Amino acid sequence: MAEVVLHIYDVTNSGSDKTNNTILQINRFFKDGIGLGGIFHSAIQVYGDDEWSYGYCEQGTGVFNCPRSKNPMYTYREKIVLGKTDCTIFMVNQILRELSKEWPGHTYDLLAKNCNHFCDVLCDRLGVPKIPGWVNRFAHAGDTALEVAGNTAMRIKQAKTELVSASKVAYRFLSNVTSNVTNGSPQRPGTLRNSENGNFKMQGTWLKGILNTAKPSTSREMENKDGDANHAITDQHQHQNQSRDTKVLLFQ
Repeated sequence: MAEVVLHIYDVTNSGSDKTNNTILQINRFFKDGIGLGGIFHSAIQVYGDDEWSYGYCEQGTGVFNCPRSKNPMYTYREKIVLGKTDCTIFMVNQILRELSKEWPGHTYDLLAKNCNHFCDVLCDRLGVPKIPGWVNRFAHAGDTALEVAGNTAMRIKQAKTELVSASKVAYRFLSNVTSNVTNGSPQRPGTLRNSENGNFKMQGTWLKGILNTAKPSTSREMENKDGDANHAITDQHQHQNQSRDTKVLLFQ
């Protein structure tokens, strides 16, 4: 059996002292102050003095190792013993070879596939508890925010479609009402008297006035509106992707 140790760093590789200090302040406040989490890099040590983690690169595997607690890209914070693994050193080497193939560097994603996600998977393969939730909480919060934004956009589009359908049904119904009222059909036994018919003719004229001003959009107009909505949603996703590309630099 071998001890499995989690090493945690503050992410301070932005290239800007001001940004790095801001990250340290965020981590102190959200983790040390109120216990929620922060912006961290993590790595796993098992068998030997090296720690294993994952990061971005254009080619090859993103899995890498370095001396424990000595990653020069970040500021070391603390270590946590996660437990002991029953895996032999041969089995651990096999696991790391498999993960090296499964985690290429170009698939790195700040919110969905970062170093903390890698450590969770490695811990699972080693049979020890996953890393504490606060280590990767900022990524989980960001991923949830993107999902909520996407769902909101879809719901708005669906509500718009349902509203248009309802307006078309209402328009057809009111059109039939005014058509029947203003046709002046011969009166049958049990129908309205002439005076009542006259009132309905006036109401029919009034309803036609409403219909002329509240007529639902044509199919072409709806296509144009849908195109504008889709364009807005596309712009939103492009902005999110650009934000992701910028944030990815934090974990290189």
